[in-house]
Formats: sequence, C-alpha cells, structure tokens
Amino acid sequence: MQSIVEKAIAEANVAHQMLQKNTRLLAILTEAGTLLGERLAAGYKAYSCGNGGSMCDAMHFAEELTGRFRNERRPLAAVAISDPAYLSCTANDYGYEQVFSRFIEGFGQKGDILVAISTSGKSPNILRAVQMARDKGMTVIALTGHEACPIGDLAHFHLATESGTAFSDRVQELHILCIHILIQLAEKAAKL
Repeated sequence: MQSIVEKAIAEANVAHQMLQKNTRLLAILTEAGTLLGERLAAGYKAYSCGNGGSMCDAMHFAEELTGRFRNERRPLAAVAISDPAYLSCTANDYGYEQVFSRFIEGFGQKGDILVAISTSGKSPNILRAVQMARDKGMTVIALTGHEACPIGDLAHFHLATESGTAFSDRVQELHILCIHILIQLAEKAAKL
C-alpha cells in the first residue's frame, strides 16, 4: 500500500513542477486573474460551470468569491451553474448538452466572465456554454487538461494544465490550484 501513496505523491509533484515550469500558462493565468478582478470590481459577474469533479471546482470558485478566500473583504458576484432543480429541468426539456448554455443565455451579459472547466477540454455542454458566452460578449477563462482541445480554442484565456499522466485527478488538482491563484490575483486587482 505504501507504494500507492508514494506513487501518488510523486505524480502530484511532477504535475506541479510541470505547471511551475510552464511560463506561458503562468502568464495567461496572471492576465486572466487580473482581468477577473478588474471586471468584478467594475460590477460585472463571474459564472462557472463543469461536470462531476469539475462542477465541484466551479462551485468552489464561486463560493470563494462570494464568501471569502484568505482575508475579509466584500463579496464578489460569482455564481456556479449547479442548482439541481435547474439542471434536471433543463436537461429533461432540452438535453444535458444545453444545461449551461441556456443559463448563460438567460443571465450572462457583455463584460461578464465565464470560467469553463473540463478536464478533457471537449465536453459538449461546456463547449456550448463557451460558445454562448462568446456570442454574448463575455470573456471566457477555460481550465482544461489538454493544450489542443475545442474548448481551449474558443477561450480568451486557456489554462491547459497537462499533468504528465493519463488520469484526470492530477489535472483537477492543478485546476484547484489555478482557481485559488485566480482568486488571489482577482482580489489584488480589485484592490480588496
């Protein structure tokens, strides 16, 4: 059993080192977090979406902004598209591929931000949300696990956290790190 623990930690270390050495991604992360903070300070809203574990990350992103992260500050307008009644209603009436895009169509405004999370970078419902956000004049920050993917191709800021493994859990670990960094950057840019 110890080898499982040691291997998991070693894989995580490799993934973190890959992220740390990816200067292009770090520059994109910095620019995206700064823009996020400026937009939130100006009264725009951030929306987030994902499936499965990525939905949990989307919810975490929104609650850290509306609640608090490390320091006391005013709440920032962020919503994760995760209400079970809304998701089941929309999936039943229109299909699961439209659950996020219809929400963005109804609530998103020009200048708002969508944080779209998909480890594969090709989830159809996330892709539709990204397309709708772009149509509405929103800015898209995508977190994926692959540099070459349809969601990343449409995003204004693509954070492709390739982990060096074939498994999505390491990608998700890097996503939560990037989410925390986005929040730190946003708080600084918003002067909170």
